[in-house]
Amino acid sequence: MQQTLSVAIITKNEEANLARTLASVQFVGQIVVLDSGSTDRTIEIARAANATVYEEPWAGFAAAKNSAIAKCTGAWVLSLDADEELTPELQTEIHALLSSDPPADAYFIRRRNLFLGRWIRHGGFYPDPKLRLFRRASASFTTPPQFEDRPVHETIAFEGKAATLDHDLIHHAYPTLENYIEHMDRYSTLGSELLVASGKVSRSWPAFVCNVVTIPKLSFLWNYVFRLGFLDGREGLLLHLYQAAYTSWKYAKAWQAARTSRES
Repeated sequence: MQQTLSVAIITKNEEANLARTLASVQFVGQIVVLDSGSTDRTIEIARAANATVYEEPWAGFAAAKNSAIAKCTGAWVLSLDADEELTPELQTEIHALLSSDPPADAYFIRRRNLFLGRWIRHGGFYPDPKLRLFRRASASFTTPPQFEDRPVHETIAFEGKAATLDHDLIHHAYPTLENYIEHMDRYSTLGSELLVASGKVSRSWPAFVCNVVTIPKLSFLWNYVFRLGFLDGREGLLLHLYQAAYTSWKYAKAWQAARTSRES
């Protein structure tokens, strides 16, 4: 390719996903894997796929992704999560784009989110565009000030013109219910900590009912009914039901933490 491309991936214990991801990017010039403490076969799998592996202590998503990008040498960078893969059509599109003179400086890629193996097409889950392909010097990940020192909420900032590619990235997000529920439990705890830190926990009974009961019910109704989530079958029902439960858990955990703090 006239415009050389590097892929940047951060990992920790991704042996179940990484081989699939790496197989979809074998056409690129450089693959950088930044690992933070894997105890499974992640590093072995990465090296077997001709990736250059670096090992660093975990410093948060934004810092880790920026460190991986800094180790790339291509004029362009494709930033991927370890549970994502490029469709053959997307591989061909990126190859053709970088074999010419790309008109934009950064590209959003539509993402197919899979839940229990099913592509969730409705309820706000598709096309889910993510900015992943960019000129190396034009973009970086940041953490908003209110979320500093938190392991979530990294965003990407870029300079220049943006466009959207035509083909999809596949996100193998939650292959099992156990995996999804564990993830939502963990992230609802993190979300509750953010609520407490920002002082957004009301002590009033009406606010408690609104946050723990009313908002989750309304979000389920909006996404499952009005945004056609019901068209995604049983998987869609479970996903939107548990998404609503996540919101309830987040506010309930924030209330519990605030109450404990007042009592101590």
